[in-house]
Amino acid sequence: MTASPKPRHVVVVGAGIFGTSTALHLARLGFDVTIVNDGAPSNGASGRSLSWLNSARRADTAYHRLRLAGIDRYRTLAATRPETASWLRFDGGLTWDADDEANQIASMWQLEQDIGYDSLLLDPAEVGAVTPGIDASAITPQGAIFNPGEGWVDLPSLIDLLLNEFRSRGGKLVQDAGRVRIFATGGRARGVVTAGGAPVEADAVVLAVGPATPCMLAEIGVHVPDATPISLLLKTKPIKTHLRAVLNTPRVAVRPTPDGALVLDSAWSEEEVVVNSDGTYTVHDKTVKGLLDEASAVLDGNPRLQLATYAVGPKPIPGDGEPVLGSVETVADLHVAFSHSGATLGLIVGELLAKEIASGNPHPMLATFRANRFG
Repeated sequence: MTASPKPRHVVVVGAGIFGTSTALHLARLGFDVTIVNDGAPSNGASGRSLSWLNSARRADTAYHRLRLAGIDRYRTLAATRPETASWLRFDGGLTWDADDEANQIASMWQLEQDIGYDSLLLDPAEVGAVTPGIDASAITPQGAIFNPGEGWVDLPSLIDLLLNEFRSRGGKLVQDAGRVRIFATGGRARGVVTAGGAPVEADAVVLAVGPATPCMLAEIGVHVPDATPISLLLKTKPIKTHLRAVLNTPRVAVRPTPDGALVLDSAWSEEEVVVNSDGTYTVHDKTVKGLLDEASAVLDGNPRLQLATYAVGPKPIPGDGEPVLGSVETVADLHVAFSHSGATLGLIVGELLAKEIASGNPHPMLATFRANRFG
């Protein structure tokens, strides 16, 4: 495969966190960039993400190191942009396991100690003095892990911030383009074609379409296995609570929001979502009530939580659980960003993809995540 000339115009497909971050980093490097999206920005998985910034329970792997770099970029953003203070927080994360033989809290704490990940193992009675807003009686006897360096981000707010700068640098955003397809000839990506048949020519293409990634790649002969489930994210009405940390518990995950509400998700509630034959979803009232009740049970005072809204749709997860990132070996000038860890990796992946495109050289931090690992 011959080396590609340096691209001048890049088309980024997708206006979620990966697409917007990559587009802005390219614009900062002087590229002519167009984002093409099937609807409004953050209308996909980025708009229904728990958005927990973490690398908890990770061994010292390339994925762990990439996540740490991702958190680092958020800290830089928080330090340099004070307007992020309401929607980018580093108040820690608290997690505990069920009281059964599968409880791994002690071993996970030891793992985090061994790799230098900031971690405290707390008895239930100690939690309140470290992080507020939790009902200690809900914590199992084995205790909980508190990770002080973790946090959360409101991705739609972040995407708005990035898009404002992107536009100020001359970037173009095409909304409501429908489902696009990659236009590739001669072993190279040449641009995309919108659902209406309009071509958008480019010297390079970045595919950042979340759960649609495996299908779009398959259309040009690139195989990436898919383990995408359906996600359900509930948002409560605003509630008075002292909770600051993100909670990851056996029956519910909880994080605060900028407007004083909470967002909730869980594995069991996602499994109760019904996918209808026409592609729509049915969420049962008992599922909503059950998730609200589970969240109330872990909060101090067990407040009554009321539903404000919920969002449901595919949650992007590659088949082996590891991100798929970087240039595609079999299709020159095509680059991809597909991962479950969109919030944590959003800023760093955009930065590294832009550097790859600008330099023409593969970035070593993305070496183990390329699509060619699937053959």
